[in-house]
Amino acid sequence: MLVFFTLAVTKFTMSYLHNIGAYFLMIKEMFRKPTKWSVMRGLIFKDIDDLVIGSLGIVAFISFFVGGVVTIQTALNISNPLIPKYLVGFATRQSVILEFAPTFISIIMAGKVGSFITSSIGTMRVTEQIDALEVMGINAINYLVFPKFIAMMLYPFVISIAMFLGIIGGMAACVYGGFSTLDDYITGVQMDFIPFHMTYAFIKTFVFAFLLATIPSFYGYYMKGGALEVGKASTTAFVWTSVMIILLNYVLTQMLLS
Repeated sequence: MLVFFTLAVTKFTMSYLHNIGAYFLMIKEMFRKPTKWSVMRGLIFKDIDDLVIGSLGIVAFISFFVGGVVTIQTALNISNPLIPKYLVGFATRQSVILEFAPTFISIIMAGKVGSFITSSIGTMRVTEQIDALEVMGINAINYLVFPKFIAMMLYPFVISIAMFLGIIGGMAACVYGGFSTLDDYITGVQMDFIPFHMTYAFIKTFVFAFLLATIPSFYGYYMKGGALEVGKASTTAFVWTSVMIILLNYVLTQMLLS
């Protein structure tokens, strides 16, 4: 029994070590033998439209209403009359800028963008389009992954909109819900603002953008099997992208804010 358990653990460990090594080799290959710029430019603009512009609607909707929910919950938990009402705006700003916009939205994007990337590349693998690219002498990893990496470098633009709409949604909930006045909310939003918190949020955003572009691409590119495996690869990519976002969120917070 112990022998079987040891073999299972060894096989499990070696499998993940193999995947980690293959992932970093894919990152290295992504920058080698670049595709001709006239072709790459069209791919980049297409991926910007699919991955960034196409995500603005769901990001705006979620940001506005989650900002409102954060404000309502904060206001309802401040029942002591000695606590000033402007703390509602302060708490909403801190929650939205530090965690909600960079991290929560990134996990949502892992589901939307990550699934799209994995399924699109995985479908190309199943239909042997990637094999055809390699036969033609094209660096398939550069051709498929690099445009997505460049497109996701615009991801901080999406997070900026999420921050703005989260605070606006909080303001609407605060004022129209009767929890505080507009002046008190704005005073709280402006109070004790630390500019480095924005730097911290955007550093996290760039790191998460890199993960959102590369991890789903890895699981799509190295997928094995038929059409049924595309769905499994998308699920696996979402899980591991979310795990890495949460893990690196902890590491970056410990490094930058402690």
